[in-house]
Amino acid sequence: MARYGGGFGGFGGNNMQALMKQAQKMQEDALKAKEEVENSEHEGKASGGLVSVVVNGNGVLKSIHLDPQVVDPDDTELLEDMITAAYNAANQKAQEFKNSKMGNLGGLI
Repeated sequence: MARYGGGFGGFGGNNMQALMKQAQKMQEDALKAKEEVENSEHEGKASGGLVSVVVNGNGVLKSIHLDPQVVDPDDTELLEDMITAAYNAANQKAQEFKNSKMGNLGGLI
């Protein structure tokens, strides 16, 4: 009669425990990274800082700051373009941060 270790196709009890601990640590790391992403803030600026926006790590807009000199009621299109540019810059930073924190964690969360 052949013996195969703990009954799990060659995985002994210690190996299985080690795998479970490793999986639990990976899940904890994934949750920590997710929290860091959600709590992070990234600023994007346009027109030399006259317009700035802040987004969180998921790209959710948190705030907008407009220097009073960019508010021209006769040229709202320029202001809209500057806000869009600042948002896109902030969102790109947020995505890069998110990828750096969560890229290797795949579908663990």
